[in-house]
Amino acid sequence: MKNYWWLCLLACLPSSVLAQGVDLAPPGPEERDLTASRRVFPEIGPGLRAIREGADGRVYLLVSPQPGVLVFDARGKEVLQVGAGLSSNASVKARPAAIGFGEDFDVDGDGKIYVADRRANTILIFSPEGTLLRTIPVNNPVSVAALPEGEVAVATLRDEHLILVFDKNGRDIREFGESEPLSDRDDLNRYLSTGLLATDAQGHLFYAFPYMPEPIIRQYDRFGFVGQEIQYTPIDALQVAQAARKEIQRQERRHEPPYLKRNITAIAVDRSNGEAWVGLHHALLHFDKEGNRRATYTLYTPDGSPLEATSILIDKQHLLVGNEAQGIYEFPRPDKTADKAAATSATEHTSGAEKKVSP
Repeated sequence: MKNYWWLCLLACLPSSVLAQGVDLAPPGPEERDLTASRRVFPEIGPGLRAIREGADGRVYLLVSPQPGVLVFDARGKEVLQVGAGLSSNASVKARPAAIGFGEDFDVDGDGKIYVADRRANTILIFSPEGTLLRTIPVNNPVSVAALPEGEVAVATLRDEHLILVFDKNGRDIREFGESEPLSDRDDLNRYLSTGLLATDAQGHLFYAFPYMPEPIIRQYDRFGFVGQEIQYTPIDALQVAQAARKEIQRQERRHEPPYLKRNITAIAVDRSNGEAWVGLHHALLHFDKEGNRRATYTLYTPDGSPLEATSILIDKQHLLVGNEAQGIYEFPRPDKTADKAAATSATEHTSGAEKKVSP
């Protein structure tokens, strides 16, 4: 059925158009290499946990265990450090804060910073100036996402529900999400269902299951109602999934403490349109807001080394992709480049057609 509309279009086109040899095959996902244009924030590497962007264009980095949260203005100048004591740069405002180990963080539309401190079992909330506003006790937080109206969503390692939501006063106001039943062991199922959180401008939550054999991203609204689900199931992913299922069975039989390698290494959402960008080691997958895969890119640094995506930031014109071993790299947005090229091609084609029919 998914190709039915193409057949209808084909039947309705005039023969003059068909005679021009127009390619009417259903468009498939783009697959190509993507090379970074440059390395950015070259002093950042070991300890990099996440990258975020504020509504004012500032870029926020979480580096753990120290120095903590680093804030850069839109020109790339460091302006604030929250965590370790004094900055090596005297012009940077330093706000000492007891961050044990920042596992993940997020920034809301007002510039407030939310840090999931896994060592201290707390969510730390800072003002835009780096002042500690509130702490919320949460056991084993692994991911965090800011929601509208001062709410914050937290993913944990062992809670019964996958997502806990707290209001602006730190009260637990709702919990949702169930572990996936892949094993007879409850602890193994909970481990496999540990997630990474991202959100869009409308407050939709994207919950990525990094340890599942088949990469899955599930969408919820802010109240916990399930929306669409994205699954990545091409042949190469199925081979990885088969190996992962065998390892799950092995751990289940031996009753070992769960430990598996991630399949999904990072997720980011374009807040303007809800499109998801998902890191699978050296591959970056782009899904539209309906969950269709638009492209798969293999990532490389400027010198040609494969780049594994453990942190991703999507802004209007660029992608920032990084990991603690190689640092952070900037890429031109391939979807924007493709859209511009397509528009140019369409304009040239139309112009050429007009010239042909003019007397």
